[in-house]
Amino acid sequence: MRELISVLTCLLLALFITTGEAIRCFQCSSGQDPKDEDNCGAYKKFDKSQHIAVDCNSEESHMPGSFCMKVTQQGPIGFVWDGRWRQVIRRCASVAEMGVTGVCNWGVYENGDYWEECYCIEDECNGSGRLSLSLRILVPLMLTTIFVHYNM
Repeated sequence: MRELISVLTCLLLALFITTGEAIRCFQCSSGQDPKDEDNCGAYKKFDKSQHIAVDCNSEESHMPGSFCMKVTQQGPIGFVWDGRWRQVIRRCASVAEMGVTGVCNWGVYENGDYWEECYCIEDECNGSGRLSLSLRILVPLMLTTIFVHYNM
């Protein structure tokens, strides 16, 4: 039984080993957009063709990392078209605050502002409106759940 657990553990770890290539993520902040421009996708769809993803371990990256991150913050009053402010930040990240990649975490600050942080581990994955759960995360989670369920 212990040998089976060791083999499964090694297989799960092997899924996370990469070939040494760094992840590439989009990097922008709507807070740095020129007036009356929305280059980072705060109010309209993010246009990947206007941006070049950066290697997260290069000097171009504002923060080194092993996965991508997208942060959205939004004011509480009215709708977006009624003047509610919205901010989007896309960048590389090295630590997910919740400790999980491939998911989005959200909440509300005490002042009523909404926030959402999404983490993913595929090249250019922080350029989409919805981040999908990577197979590199989904498969080990499913295998672990099945193993624990049938062996406990």
